[in-house]
Amino acid sequence: MDSSEQQDNLTESSGCAQAALFGPFQLIMKDGAEVLISNRRARAMLAMLCLAPDEPIDRDHLSRLLWPGRFEAQAKASLRQCLSDLGKLLAAADCDLLDISRSRIGLKAGAVRTDLSDLHDLLTEGKYLEATERLVSIGAIPLLDQMNYGEAFDDWLSVHRQQAEQRLQSAVSVALSALEKGDNLSEYARLSSLWSVRHPPAQTIADRKQGKVRIAVLPFKSIADPADHGFFADGVVDELITSLGQVPQLLVAGRTSSFQFKDSDKPPSKIADTLNVSHLLEGTIYRQGEQVRVAVSLVDAESGFESWAYCYDGSLDDMFAARAEVVQAITNGLSDALKLTEHASQPRKLTSDRKAYGLYLQGRALTIRAIGDGVLPTAIELLEKALEIDPEFAECWTALAEAEINMTVFTPCLDRLERCEKAAGYAKKALCLSPQQAHARIVLAFYAWTQNDIIGALDLAFEAYRLEPNNPDVLNRVGSFLLYCGRSRDALPYIEASIDQDPVNGRNYAILSGVHLNLGNIEAAVEAGQRMVDLGFPSLWLAAALAVSGDREAAIETYQLTKKLMNTVIYPPAGSAPLNPDAMDAYWLMAAKGLWSGKDQDRKNYCMVLEMLHATLHDPCDSTIVLPAIWMGEAPMVFKTLGTQITTANFFAFMSLWTNAEPINRVRLHPDFMDFVERIGMVAAWEKYGWPDLLPKPSTII
Repeated sequence: MDSSEQQDNLTESSGCAQAALFGPFQLIMKDGAEVLISNRRARAMLAMLCLAPDEPIDRDHLSRLLWPGRFEAQAKASLRQCLSDLGKLLAAADCDLLDISRSRIGLKAGAVRTDLSDLHDLLTEGKYLEATERLVSIGAIPLLDQMNYGEAFDDWLSVHRQQAEQRLQSAVSVALSALEKGDNLSEYARLSSLWSVRHPPAQTIADRKQGKVRIAVLPFKSIADPADHGFFADGVVDELITSLGQVPQLLVAGRTSSFQFKDSDKPPSKIADTLNVSHLLEGTIYRQGEQVRVAVSLVDAESGFESWAYCYDGSLDDMFAARAEVVQAITNGLSDALKLTEHASQPRKLTSDRKAYGLYLQGRALTIRAIGDGVLPTAIELLEKALEIDPEFAECWTALAEAEINMTVFTPCLDRLERCEKAAGYAKKALCLSPQQAHARIVLAFYAWTQNDIIGALDLAFEAYRLEPNNPDVLNRVGSFLLYCGRSRDALPYIEASIDQDPVNGRNYAILSGVHLNLGNIEAAVEAGQRMVDLGFPSLWLAAALAVSGDREAAIETYQLTKKLMNTVIYPPAGSAPLNPDAMDAYWLMAAKGLWSGKDQDRKNYCMVLEMLHATLHDPCDSTIVLPAIWMGEAPMVFKTLGTQITTANFFAFMSLWTNAEPINRVRLHPDFMDFVERIGMVAAWEKYGWPDLLPKPSTII
């Protein structure tokens, strides 16, 4: 919040000063002037008192918090000097704030208003419109951001942050209840959405696991007409995963991981261990002509025994028409079997046309698969045919939007920006038909990145999270977007929660490896990268983690192996011809050495190649250029690629900007870096969601 906003807030506030607690601490006088406190510990002390204004702090305790490691006499002397300096500064500003005794230091009653207390008062006084406007400016910015004076101080700050957030949570809950009772649904939705951004991520993610039953819905066996290909069975499973995911007491394994065990002969206990669940839902769909039977059973993973079963018999037309009721019956039966409280799930807006539904299921299956020659064009064709039959099929519009996004990410298409814009249009159509869809918002968030609207992308991701907090794909997107903005600590809980539910989805481990690399957890970064490789995916981040760990030879070897891990199918950059095998081997060796050997000549050779690619490729901002440029600390190349055009195929490279290791950090430390991030909309996002872990807000630098 800037000084002009503070001045507006002071016009109706008591006290002689206003303190900003969200973000870096600031003290603003009634005339709008900021009191510049150059003594860092004096500023921290005043910030602590403002965060807990009714709790005077013991002098001895305060000296230990702010001067850890010093002898007691030295710490006390430092505190006396700090108080003297602060007292003179406040006296010069004609601001009498402190209440000091021989044993304690506190604030005089009513001397200071804070943005925290103002927000709380607006909520409790029923001024909900003003409260939501405050939340817009506050966003996810932490209380007293970028203060660190040792472990004891961190513990004190963590406790008081949590207490403050809990008080706000109580006020928001009361406000939401009042808005709901008054049928003020638009204000309710806005306040709820904005508060979902404010939730402390680590606490929210940790709480979601407590007391929940972990379950996986395995792909149903389909004993049917060979022409059916099991798509109908997959559709029932998909709807079950969605329905069960809305039961508060359940934590449901992600679709990607569950479908790894399609037609698996592994015993239930082994599957459950891999998916980290206690129960498995198995099923079989028998089909003969137009007659169908659905048999479902709940299996206790530890004992292997069936604890509940359900069976439905009818015609295919009956089954299709009644599938929502069948899914709800299974959900209710499971809830009874597991002794869970009842919960009414919201059915998705699907279609009443069997043919359109069949085309949708086939197209969506290919969209999720993504990789493979002709896979995504076929998916798009199938989904478009389904929409020709039923243009009101909201889920199909979302699936088509996702297919177009996947085309821009996983294929070397020449029209990425146009396809991304089409995808955004499809997602908007889906939301017009069914406003509660989380995935449609994620597609719009992808598009927002390409428009340098990073605030918009984060807003959409958090709104998707509010709608589907137990969806591992949504969790992954929230975490990865925070990671791209340099908020690695905030990102980690979301990524871990996503993997906790979807542990066999190899792509997620690249994000996890990147998070740990940014946080300096090198062993964990190597482990996550290796897990990705074990699941059959290429892990460029394993090579990066190995290089940062100091094992350059292993990094070079691992980077070269990427080609084999991609099953020798490497798409050339858009508009370029594929290399022959010898040329490809030579390219990967040169790239690996340029990135990870640590030798200047190897780096120069690869930089020359990147310059050539930038000058000749159809897409001069291709990830083939962007990611190596970041890893080599080649700042000018980063600025003229990502600074020119962010695409859905290159914006994942942002995650590597925040690794605090040579030579990567040359980009962040480059004198033109701040101009670059300002130009692409990153600074605006930081102002709302908090500044990066590695980059203090400029106004706080002394």
